[in-house]
Amino acid sequence: MKRLIQYLCAIKLDKAVLWCYLIWYVVTVCFYFDPSLTLWSNSIGISAVIGTGLVLSVSSRKGSDRDRWQIFRLYLMPFCVSSFSALIKGRGFIVFVSPKIEETLVTAACCTLFLSLVLALKVTKGRIA
Repeated sequence: MKRLIQYLCAIKLDKAVLWCYLIWYVVTVCFYFDPSLTLWSNSIGISAVIGTGLVLSVSSRKGSDRDRWQIFRLYLMPFCVSSFSALIKGRGFIVFVSPKIEETLVTAACCTLFLSLVLALKVTKGRIA
């Protein structure tokens, strides 16, 4: 728990935004989950192809140490994008926003809660009451 608090205290805005992307994705998957093996296997395949291309594009030199979390994100993002687009297809979404206000409010509230927690930890410097 202490490491998580330290991580959240030190998190920069760009990484916090990425966490909000993940929160948005997870909440949407909760609302629109589809057990179709084809959907998820296609998303894994797209992730493998695009993720590999992204990893190759950010490699500066042979044998250089790579950040494992960065590599994980480079594969996770195409997986999330492809599965998200398949899940919302034909459901009236406007870009990535649900046409159902309740779903959009839940998603926005989860992101706001996360960002509020990060801000509170930064302000208190991670001290737990």
